[in-house]
Amino acid sequence: MNVVSLRAALNDSTPVHFMGRLSALMPDGRIAVEDEQGAVRLCRRAASCLLRPGVGDLVLVSGPDSTRAYLIAVIEQADGAVSHIDSAGELKLGGQAGVSIESAGDVRIQSGATLDMKGLQWGLRADKGRCHVDEMRYTSQAVDATVGRFRLVGKVFEVVADRMVQMARNALRLVDEIDQVRVGHLDCKATETVRIHGNHTVVTGKDLVKVDAAQIHMG
Repeated sequence: MNVVSLRAALNDSTPVHFMGRLSALMPDGRIAVEDEQGAVRLCRRAASCLLRPGVGDLVLVSGPDSTRAYLIAVIEQADGAVSHIDSAGELKLGGQAGVSIESAGDVRIQSGATLDMKGLQWGLRADKGRCHVDEMRYTSQAVDATVGRFRLVGKVFEVVADRMVQMARNALRLVDEIDQVRVGHLDCKATETVRIHGNHTVVTGKDLVKVDAAQIHMG
């Protein structure tokens, strides 16, 4: 670093406006920029320069004097593969009509704290989707879902409802161990055939057991 040129730049009160190469990022937030003559100028990043500068970038520095010089724009990045837009405080994007984020490649949204989404209406469309949440709580007034195939695999499945209605053309339930039903009244009706079979079948009633049919075969 040219110390003589640096001291001369600090004592100069003339307006500053030049393009140079960013040579160093100081821990205190100041930026060292080398101009075309090889002199190193110290400046700070302007609030309007949202593109994060990097070492080797071609930048534009401007200010009323050397003590109030600011990096106002990144003209050319040394590595244009990745561009970072950031600010010292909270960053908000807004528009009077709408805001769109479009990319021909991938779009990733990542937060180290809370990712909050809010709107009057939410629409999502994709050819394929994958969602992984360690713990989730969902609250809604109504849910309507139409799927061609639905499969649910889990260790514990609980449903609590005031009223449950299931309708199907065919239904099959396989239970390896115990299937228990506890109800106040149980009504089973079939238009054709009812079959109950087991190695040991017990039908008991505390007050009354009634069997009624046109024919009864036992044995």
